Amino acid sequence: MNNIPKFFAPALPSYGSRREFLTQVGGGFGAIALAGMLNAQDSSWRAPDPRYPLAPRIGHHPAKAKNIIWLFINGGPSHVDTWDYKPELIRRDGQELAGFDRNTGFFRDNVGPIMRSPFRFRQHGQCGKYMSDIFPNLARHVDKMAFIHSCWTDSNNHSPALMKINTGSTRMGSPCAGSWVTYGLGSESQNLPSFVVMYDTLGRGLPKGYSQNWGAGFLPSIYQGTALKPQGAPIDNLFRPTDLNDQQQRNQLDLLGRLNRRQTQARPGDSELSARIETFELAYRMQMAAPEAIDIDRETVQTKRLYGTENPRCQHFAKQCLIARRMVERGVRFVQIYSGGEENERSWDGHMNIAANHSGFAGETDQPIAALITDLENRGLLDETLIVWGGEFGRLPLVQRGGTGRDHNPHAFTYWLAGGGVKAGYSHGATDEVGHRAEVDRVSVHDLHATILHLIGLDHLRLTYRYSGRDFRLTDVHGEVVRELVG
Repeated sequence: MNNIPKFFAPALPSYGSRREFLTQVGGGFGAIALAGMLNAQDSSWRAPDPRYPLAPRIGHHPAKAKNIIWLFINGGPSHVDTWDYKPELIRRDGQELAGFDRNTGFFRDNVGPIMRSPFRFRQHGQCGKYMSDIFPNLARHVDKMAFIHSCWTDSNNHSPALMKINTGSTRMGSPCAGSWVTYGLGSESQNLPSFVVMYDTLGRGLPKGYSQNWGAGFLPSIYQGTALKPQGAPIDNLFRPTDLNDQQQRNQLDLLGRLNRRQTQARPGDSELSARIETFELAYRMQMAAPEAIDIDRETVQTKRLYGTENPRCQHFAKQCLIARRMVERGVRFVQIYSGGEENERSWDGHMNIAANHSGFAGETDQPIAALITDLENRGLLDETLIVWGGEFGRLPLVQRGGTGRDHNPHAFTYWLAGGGVKAGYSHGATDEVGHRAEVDRVSVHDLHATILHLIGLDHLRLTYRYSGRDFRLTDVHGEVVRELVG
């Protein structure tokens, strides 16, 4: 051994402390055991390589869907005035609801009696689904939808309820569903963001909680949603400065990349730095691809008319739905569109007048969403695109005193899904006779998330990320896939 030249001698590991030594040496035995257990399972899925965080990856099982478009109905749409037909509300209109807990809603001192829906319900499609007249265009697609009428959540307040439905936790700081999906599967497009968000364009503001709703939390920041701004340039710095040509910008990025890679060699475990390097490169590629992707003027007159881009009532949401289709068509993994802004009547939060509030917002969204379904189907994309419709909670079957609206209801609300492998024309679960509580086959937010992940090829039990010494997942320690919903 002494005759071996020094440069052939194996390098001995160095440890900064006894704790580091024990962690690395002792941890090796656990890693061996873990590897054995993983080999017994389908080990096709791998955590992303920090150097290529958005590279496309296969999931845990064959996927029903490749992309997700989540239509977030911000403010808490009333299930009993949209999709959950309750004729008992007509018969019991004006009666008190026996045993009602006044703390259920947000305004405990403004609880009134049972109130019938101001809208007429009719049956539609071969499935005979009853639905409100405020969605005449969506009524033609009812046989493509799968309804969950038994959703429930933890909070009667917008901000924590928004966090719950987006991140699985009522507290801020956790990764949202879109971030988990893109962490798990990467993106088919390397020139566009993997996760795109569009919010209200009529000056009504962001949803409560703001960008936390599409934040990456403790995941690398490359997985957070990229929000398209409603006014001006949709993305900051989307266009190269006029005094900089392509080669000069490329040289700058190459230099920055070399400096950052030098840092990653000194800090190999810093995934955030690797994500930052990729963010710079993605921004450069986006300057070439994003302007074309969001340019709806490239669409035909017939397509724009289908969505309603020239209809003053719905043109803002129509443009967003059309951009969403263009995004998934180009490989964007997850798109989320928010209907409604921050404050009560500027969203689906119909406290004072449910008829005016919901008919107004339905008028903004009905034609564009119906067109999105039609357009995806015509292009052969509906089977691989999962559309999700719903908000943060439902509304009470009671009138809120002082008006003709309804207060928040965390005990019951409806979601529907279409495309992406769902069982079309199917209704799951049920609320009680007046729509107050989910009673039959109750579906928690964790169950909803588990089902969405399942449809896109991810096992919610195995999609984990280690942070602060423990493995986290979107569904925490809960969640069951609603398998009856899977086609």
